[in-house]
Amino acid sequence: MGDVVQVTLDNQANVMLMDPANYAAYRDGRQYRCFGGHATKTPVQLTAPYAAQWYVVVDLGGYAGKVRAGVSVIPGMATAR
Repeated sequence: MGDVVQVTLDNQANVMLMDPANYAAYRDGRQYRCFGGHATKTPVQLTAPYAAQWYVVVDLGGYAGKVRAGVSVIPGMATAR
């Protein structure tokens, strides 16, 4: 807990942090829950709410286009503030 995922983008996009169950639902086109959402500024920082395996998803919400993203994890950053 307390790890921060930092995502840099070259265009606006949806940036979402999901646990394995919600990522599987997202991938299968079912209803899912996530942390994050539409990002218009970069970098985006999302804090993992609890210790687990997490997936970072960057998508354009069904719109055509391309986006380049870089992802890094900053361990324990949320607790250092």
